[in-house]
Amino acid sequence: MSFLSLFVCLHSQAQSTDALIRRGNRFYSKQDYDQSLANYEKALKKSPGNANAHFNEGDAHYRKNDFEKAVTSYDDVLQSKTDVDTRQNAYYNKGVAMIRQKKLEESIDAWKNAIRLDPADSEARDNLVRALLEKKKQEKQDQQNKKDQKEKKQSEKQKQDQNQQENRPKPQQSKLSKQQVEQYLKSLEQREKDVQDKMNQNKPHSLSQPDKDW
Repeated sequence: MSFLSLFVCLHSQAQSTDALIRRGNRFYSKQDYDQSLANYEKALKKSPGNANAHFNEGDAHYRKNDFEKAVTSYDDVLQSKTDVDTRQNAYYNKGVAMIRQKKLEESIDAWKNAIRLDPADSEARDNLVRALLEKKKQEKQDQQNKKDQKEKKQSEKQKQDQNQQENRPKPQQSKLSKQQVEQYLKSLEQREKDVQDKMNQNKPHSLSQPDKDW
């Protein structure tokens, strides 16, 4: 993934600002990014909002792997009243800095804006395509993770239900033998018969005719 580096001062607002930016660029070329940043900051104090100073400041932060500060500098470029090419390059570099922070959505937005300003930028298009494919891959992985998580929960619930079923107290089994049970049932039947016979004996007898004729 390529990275656009440094803007020279083509439209300097003051000679001192221009000189500080050029000096910062020389330190940048020597990979002395701390000194380059110091000069860009001095230039910005003399000329606040200078797009070239902000852009090169962002590059220096990027080379120091301070991607968050790099994005801030590129945003400062985008907020300034600068030319379309500088804005387009700022969006492009912002996208690169965002992807280095694993901020996929933000990098996609930045490269989309870069392409809107320059539809012929093939590198921005290639980066955007790769980012969109990565996004699709992540969404697919997220769906699979959710599915796996759901299946895991269902499996755990089934195991829990099974454990509860196994740990449920079992009904007490009868300690009587089969023969004892049969004897007990016969005894109950005999008792019932005895009670029925006794009831039949105690029933009043009906009279077929009166005792006396009147």
